[in-house]
Amino acid sequence: MSDETADVVIIGGAAMGSTVAWFLSSRSDFQGRIVVIEPDPTYEHASTALSASCIRHQFSNDINVRMSMFGTTFVQNFRTALGNHPDVPEIALKEIGYLFLAPAETAHILKENYAVQSACSAATELLSPDDISARFPFYNLDGIACGSFNQNGEGWFDGYGMMQALKAAARRNGVSYRTDKVISFQHDRRRIASVGLASGAAIRAEWFVNAAGRHAADIAKAAGVHVPVEPRKRCLFVFSCATELGQPMPLTIDPSGVHCRSDGKWFLAGTVPKDDRAVAYSDFDVVYEEFEDMIWPALAHRVPAFEAIRLERAWAGHYAYNTLDQNAIIGPHPDLENLVFANGFSGHGLQQSPAVGRGISEWIANGRYETLDLSPLGYDRVLSDAPFLEKAII
Repeated sequence: MSDETADVVIIGGAAMGSTVAWFLSSRSDFQGRIVVIEPDPTYEHASTALSASCIRHQFSNDINVRMSMFGTTFVQNFRTALGNHPDVPEIALKEIGYLFLAPAETAHILKENYAVQSACSAATELLSPDDISARFPFYNLDGIACGSFNQNGEGWFDGYGMMQALKAAARRNGVSYRTDKVISFQHDRRRIASVGLASGAAIRAEWFVNAAGRHAADIAKAAGVHVPVEPRKRCLFVFSCATELGQPMPLTIDPSGVHCRSDGKWFLAGTVPKDDRAVAYSDFDVVYEEFEDMIWPALAHRVPAFEAIRLERAWAGHYAYNTLDQNAIIGPHPDLENLVFANGFSGHGLQQSPAVGRGISEWIANGRYETLDLSPLGYDRVLSDAPFLEKAII
């Protein structure tokens, strides 16, 4: 079987891969052939499909703030960005906001993060307990010294719908999607020549993008390199409350680590597991003990109305977790110069996928970042074991 040829091969066709494909195929200065390899076009277990689809600007690093701010703008102007094609839907963005709560001993972190966010022109506000009570009287604020809140561009959106619309738009631009799995690479230690697929086919190309989500480490290993990314399970729980709060609840991050938000007439909650470690790719079992032992007690303390709630449903998904610093790895490998990473987003990939797609398309087309410099998230820090830590991970 002779090799197929392309200009760019994107490994992974969920939100990250499809966003890269759309941005690159939409550039007037790039006319190459793009092939996206996706082993499961149903996306049943993809992080995109199982995500809570939230977006926020409240991070500790300015690069993450700016990436997510662009994500908000992109979602708000989605139909226009995609050329107002009649098949492109509006993507709903529910701007209910994020509210971080902190006790006295960690209040300085919120204040430091607020300074970073303000320098990026994010609309974050620092709130005293009295300020919080005035806006959201349903909270019990015992032990809370301050909060940070932003309702301008923060909330949740239809991330799965965005991904499917970008995939369809990329196809209209001529991008080919192929149901297959990358199992090998051919390279000379400087450049990759081709990928081998499970079907027995091979594709030669000039560029290869690892957008494989929780499988990123396997793809990197097949190319002979390392990315510190592993699948970590996160369970999400939907519940109803016997007493109405009287207003939507922003996505609230409690000092306990529990987070919760309104979701229509219900609420959506989750937390970081006590035993937070890598799980099998097939492990999507819901850990109901997290709700009983960790989430409900914390919520009932913080919101007295949550003493009387009923669990309605639950599911589990995987973070593509970067064990080095919980930050994305974006851009080319320093030795395999035509291997480009878009990996390790640790739970905030969906909201940042527009900025990543734009940045990687710039790099492939012109060899540089033209809008937002993503180089602080480059691969070099993996080689030098130099974490670029993101403190605001949920």
